[in-house]
Amino acid sequence: MTIHYERVGESIQCSVAGEVYSAYVPKALPPTPAIEMEKIYPLLDQANVALGRLDGLSIILPDPSLFLYMFIRKEAVLSSQIEGTQSTLSDLLSFENHEATGAPNHDVVEVSNYVAAMEHGLKRVHDGFPLSLRLIREMHEVLLSKGRGSSQQPGEFRRSQNWIGGTRPGNAKYVPPPPEKVMDLLGSLENFLHDETVLLPTLVKAALAHHQFETIHPFLDGNGRLGRLLITFILCAGEMVRKPMLYLSLYFKTHRQSYYDHLQLVRETGDWEEWIQFFLKGVVETANQAIMTAQIILKLFAGDRKKIESMGNPPASMLIIHHYLQRYPITEAKKIVEICKVSLPTANKSLHHLRELGIVREITGKARNKIYVYQKYLDILNEGAGPIKE
Repeated sequence: MTIHYERVGESIQCSVAGEVYSAYVPKALPPTPAIEMEKIYPLLDQANVALGRLDGLSIILPDPSLFLYMFIRKEAVLSSQIEGTQSTLSDLLSFENHEATGAPNHDVVEVSNYVAAMEHGLKRVHDGFPLSLRLIREMHEVLLSKGRGSSQQPGEFRRSQNWIGGTRPGNAKYVPPPPEKVMDLLGSLENFLHDETVLLPTLVKAALAHHQFETIHPFLDGNGRLGRLLITFILCAGEMVRKPMLYLSLYFKTHRQSYYDHLQLVRETGDWEEWIQFFLKGVVETANQAIMTAQIILKLFAGDRKKIESMGNPPASMLIIHHYLQRYPITEAKKIVEICKVSLPTANKSLHHLRELGIVREITGKARNKIYVYQKYLDILNEGAGPIKE
């Protein structure tokens, strides 16, 4: 194993309650010596092509906002699962529909917070606000606004030592920089993101920035989720994608141990190239998965629309409700009445026909307050989004 000593950060001896431990302080970005781009270019080319195809898909989709709506929710579920929640996509959609879920309520609340934090950040960037420490703090405040993290200083960079693994800094797997170093390190990271003299491809900058953010670990809670969101925001700010449709949490979840090992490898050896290659493989895999998923979903929608039209003279309400189900695949008649502006008898009759066609199924078995699920659609969305099995 080659160790690039010039790139490895500094271990600082600290103490708490009489116990001495080592905290890691990374070198500022970009790395020195410079990234050996000849090792990166083959995967970078593949990643650029895959990302370009995904971005092109956002132009030709009949309703890009629909896919963005679901991609954001799936990302929220996956990113939260990496941090230990057991909530599924079905749980989140049911929660948003004000239905009871099978997951612990605090898990679903955390995922819902993640959606809100992401949407807050996207709106701010869309309105012209720069990607900055202030925006990251705003998103963190939303992320931890309710639930288990609400006591962990939402919206505030930490003023005390944190650690990863173990019960205290002395037996932790990794101890981030001491609190007095955090603001200087974050300032350097912010400068790196906006320094136009740093001539690195946007995907490489995103890989470096994500790693640096996770290494600094600037909050008491929520660092993993914010760090993964940072990737998408860098790609949007760098105009790599028009719509924020790339999220790497499924890749990081699937390769969770390798993800953690690669993060630590850079800290111990300075091998940024190995980490960037791992990151770019994730971009390729994730972008291709997203494209394939979108194609499968479009095929399902078209096939189900044909089923409806095969009825000969289907009422317009059925097509309206089918379109509604594409955004809200878990629903009930009273919600359809509210959103689709149809009468309750019309909603019930349409749902009955959709059930007979095999497009929806009823999941309560009750005579009243029935809940309907667009199951085949939900199954496609749920691919890879089951809770992590330890």
